[in-house]
Amino acid sequence: MPTRSMPRILLSTFCLLSSLLAVPVLAGGEVNIYSARKEDLIKPLLDDFSKQTGVAVNLVTGKEEALLQRLQSEGVNTPADVLLTSDAGRLSAAQKAGVLQAVQSKALMTQVPASYRDPAGYWYGLSVRARPVIYARDRVKPGDLSTYEALADPKWKGRLCVRSSDSVYNQSLVAGMIAHHGEAKAEVWAKGLVANFARPPKGGDRDQIKVVAAGECDLTLANTYYLGGMVTSQDEAEKQAAAKVAVFWPDAKTTGVHVNVSGAGVTAHARNRDNAVRLLEFLVSDSAQRWYAETNNEYPVNPAIPPSATLKAWGEFKADTLNVAKLGELNAAAVQVMDRAGWK
Repeated sequence: MPTRSMPRILLSTFCLLSSLLAVPVLAGGEVNIYSARKEDLIKPLLDDFSKQTGVAVNLVTGKEEALLQRLQSEGVNTPADVLLTSDAGRLSAAQKAGVLQAVQSKALMTQVPASYRDPAGYWYGLSVRARPVIYARDRVKPGDLSTYEALADPKWKGRLCVRSSDSVYNQSLVAGMIAHHGEAKAEVWAKGLVANFARPPKGGDRDQIKVVAAGECDLTLANTYYLGGMVTSQDEAEKQAAAKVAVFWPDAKTTGVHVNVSGAGVTAHARNRDNAVRLLEFLVSDSAQRWYAETNNEYPVNPAIPPSATLKAWGEFKADTLNVAKLGELNAAAVQVMDRAGWK
């Protein structure tokens, strides 16, 4: 072989390699998720992640408690790489159970404000939900409302409907009260709240909104995305019920509106850790955050992304700046307070 041809061969090989490297390389592989969120609330995002990265996503959905127990029983043999759930209390419980590992990521630290993530990086918020007062337009004047604490005033006796104490959303609300006011004052407040119940607690957040609309009570506490779902529902009865109620943002001059997060963490024994971290980073990206806002009627965890038109219509509010990790830390105390208050 003439030696003069070698540089041409090397040059051609170099050009070929350069062109290949210029094309984005898909990550490939897989990532396995245990999700307490319903499939329709997360699946479109996961499909988009797979298209962009080449990572196959395997999704298992179930109840929070069942998924946590499954992770614990599977131990090192778990196939799960990510646990995704709907409340800081649940995330904290998973952390305490030792089924999550700490993750440090510049993208996650940048996109997720400190108050919406675990300080040590065991989990990160993906979307924000507020829990304001929902009231009957025709029976309650907004000027009569002020704070969560004021809902314990006897003037609301027989006018308040809420979910049971089994609801982690209510447990987190009480945990927030404990964080701000101490256990003793939180218990006094909870007893006052119970004294104002119009009926024994039952049903979910949408059920509370529906009975307010129906006139069984005048006030409730509900996560905003439930009302948002009713406003945009294909069910005409739900839309009509939503039209009969309005949102009041409590504690505007004090601690602010109670907020919580849906969030996720990488499991302690993740076999696909890199892909798990990549997925979390994708879920807090601008495009994913816009999807959360427009499709799920949740507030983006990234404050730079605007909320949906439905949420904007309810006005701006002052959010509690308490780190939501505190809600999980105080969950056990909150449950005890609710028990002593007679909150069934």
